[in-house]
Amino acid sequence: MAKKKATETKEGLKSKIRIKLRAYDHKVIDTSAGQIIDTALRYGSEVLGPTPLPTEIKKYTVTRSSFVHNKSKEQYEVRIHKRIIEILNPGAKVLDALRNLTLPAGVNIEIKM
Repeated sequence: MAKKKATETKEGLKSKIRIKLRAYDHKVIDTSAGQIIDTALRYGSEVLGPTPLPTEIKKYTVTRSSFVHNKSKEQYEVRIHKRIIEILNPGAKVLDALRNLTLPAGVNIEIKM
């Protein structure tokens, strides 16, 4: 790792794309990450990831009854799974292919250059 950082500083900053995926279902997000990686590798770019980020868990507590059984409650939770993919030295073909890529519903994608 130290050798890579030293070569990057000598050559200058390399361009990279950081793609952040978010979804409720972990199977859908993994297949989407696989599609993105296959697309980037097909056009000859180097790919780092998918790196899993911590799962965001939101918990909700709801009372079952409003009048008689106030202490009786139900608990629900929503899990948001996250992944990060970095594409190093992307070409114009890679950018066009990523823009035209169709991902399943329920996957939120953020692309930063």
